[in-house]
Amino acid sequence: MPAPSVGDDTTILKALAAMEDVYGPLRTLTNSAAQTWTPPPASSGHLGRYLWTDAFGVLNLITLHRLTSSPTYLTCAARLIDTVHSVLGKTRAQDQHLPGASPERPLGGGLRIGKEDEAGPDGDGQYHHYLTLWMFALNRMSIAAGDARYNDLAVQLAQAIHPAFVVHREAPRPRMRWKMSVDLAQPLVASEGNLDPVDGYVVFRLLQQTARDPAVLAPEIEDYRKIVDAKWRHMESDDPLDLGMTLWNVHWLAAEEAWAAAVMERASENLRELAFVCRYFEHPLEQRLAFREFGTCLGVKCATSLAEFPEENEDLLRLADDIIDEWEDAGLDEETGGGKVNIAVKKQGLRPITKVMYAAALIPGAFRRDFL
Repeated sequence: MPAPSVGDDTTILKALAAMEDVYGPLRTLTNSAAQTWTPPPASSGHLGRYLWTDAFGVLNLITLHRLTSSPTYLTCAARLIDTVHSVLGKTRAQDQHLPGASPERPLGGGLRIGKEDEAGPDGDGQYHHYLTLWMFALNRMSIAAGDARYNDLAVQLAQAIHPAFVVHREAPRPRMRWKMSVDLAQPLVASEGNLDPVDGYVVFRLLQQTARDPAVLAPEIEDYRKIVDAKWRHMESDDPLDLGMTLWNVHWLAAEEAWAAAVMERASENLRELAFVCRYFEHPLEQRLAFREFGTCLGVKCATSLAEFPEENEDLLRLADDIIDEWEDAGLDEETGGGKVNIAVKKQGLRPITKVMYAAALIPGAFRRDFL
């Protein structure tokens, strides 16, 4: 299948250079070598693996595969998936699967975040929004590779974690937990994440659409639908990453469901206020986090790819380009393969997550509704 054109070669090289900064020299791998490739441990994350970073890694590899027609990147995506399941699907000691999982059901116990600390306020556990992002990556891999096993794994993960994160399921308005313990036995943060119900509703529907059984996950989707119905009219945010991921989420359903189109428009208004009224993006870079703003750019580019997105919001696309340009120009430590990569994140200790989100902000690819 011909690779769709979504950017010039320089942009692809920038994204690839950022990916190689996290995952090593991907361009030198043959497809044969990629079949035994072991993803190098990242500079952050427990045992070098962090679920959010690697979910972006898988999706970016799918994007590179489609843009270059090279099977090597898809093979690397498969190897990265297996590595994440092997490390984050087991206890921190790596001596057993998480409770509920087994070699036959590797995701039956969920997946750890990959936090470096075992306990404490920023310790390891499970996040709903990380898990749904990983399900989405598995779903896209299933479509890109033409292999139903990946979506089966995503469904397995969805069914395993849902009862832990969604409680009072028989009530008119169920409740959600933001963070659970590694074994899913107790909440570590019992409050509800702003986007978690939308994450669940959108991603679980995508899994259902791709599944062998068209009725799978129906009860879980209904739980999320009840929560979304109760809260979408009041959804607001002033966080750049939250707004970006909101735009990304609802762009999947904006053409089909009125609530999603309304949330997309409100998120666009919130972002415009953050940018042009509060002047957030004019603050000094040392007061900002690059990866959060790359999430903004990703969401804007996904939303503006829709025919339904109002033309008057094209200023947000220009904003996204300006954000990327500003971070690229802010202090550059390397120029590899024609692509400059931002250094400012070194001081923030967030290099891997920033690099993979930078690549996705440049080329949203597999994150977009119309890409695969």
